[in-house]
Amino acid sequence: MTVLKFGGSNFLGLEGYHRVARHIAQRLAAGENKIVAVVSAMKGETDSLKAQILEVNKEASPSNLDAALAIGEMKSVCLLEAAVSRLGIPVTSLNGYGLGIVTNSDFGRASVESVDPGPVRSALQEHDVVIAAGAQAINQSGRVTFLGRNASDLTAIVIASMLNEQACEIYSDVPGVSTGDPNLIPEARLIPEIAYKSIATMSRYGAKVLYHGAVEYAEKHSVTIICKSLTSDGVVTGTTVTNHGNARSVTVARDAVVMSWASVAERDSLRALLDQHGLTTIDVNRNDRPGLCVMSDIDFAKQLVGGTCTPSISVQSITAVTELDSSVLCLHFHGDYERALSLARQLHEQNCLG
Repeated sequence: MTVLKFGGSNFLGLEGYHRVARHIAQRLAAGENKIVAVVSAMKGETDSLKAQILEVNKEASPSNLDAALAIGEMKSVCLLEAAVSRLGIPVTSLNGYGLGIVTNSDFGRASVESVDPGPVRSALQEHDVVIAAGAQAINQSGRVTFLGRNASDLTAIVIASMLNEQACEIYSDVPGVSTGDPNLIPEARLIPEIAYKSIATMSRYGAKVLYHGAVEYAEKHSVTIICKSLTSDGVVTGTTVTNHGNARSVTVARDAVVMSWASVAERDSLRALLDQHGLTTIDVNRNDRPGLCVMSDIDFAKQLVGGTCTPSISVQSITAVTELDSSVLCLHFHGDYERALSLARQLHEQNCLG
């Protein structure tokens, strides 16, 4: 049995679903027995759904938003199921209501609390392929919950773990983890093997290849992650994520935010709240105000802060450039994206190409 995950970059249009379906068919024809394919929403779909909900109600509840955002993956599931079925392959699909994954009720970025492999196993008994909706589950009350932006990786790892599979393949628009984002830093080098902790840290500081929550779950449950890319020339295998491997890297978090408060006490109180929910924060001072920089799970961080009785003084967008290696973490903040990108390329040339 094989667990595959296809990110939104594989679905730039309807042809993307046919291409993924053909890849699945080739895997079966080559002798693989059963396949679970976890899918993300079509590229841009999640942002569109969120914008529509907020246009109707700027203060829509987190649970309302979760239900809306889940539609993107559900639609993607239906499209891929149709494409696979067209090839004459026995296929079915499952969304968050039927995956057997139960979370807490932290709408916006829920955490997995329990899993039941029964529904997926039953579906696999009757079909060669099961298409699963990523980034969603249900809480104890049966309401759909969202696991976070880019969290379809986590769904795939959870399914691999609960089916006792030792590996999970993640397909994106790049073949693997590099010393920098190759879309921003053309000289970035592919890293053949990297440790869970190294890539999880890169993800928390802006790297987009893998979702940090998925990497941390994979380490806890001993699931090897194999990063791949599905190209017109076939499959390119890039990086294997295991217990070993490290490399210097430079990450760019273009959509980082700095939240500032009137006092250090207020900042420290909110930092404790964010830490409690597993969010990474960096202390900064902006305009002589104590603040926190957040580079991942930003929407969830804003939601948590907005739900307190201590309103933030300001929320500013910023670009964070981070130098990472096994022992050193060095941060640079820029209000100007182009200057930040220029700095990132310079730092990469100095530290990663030696």
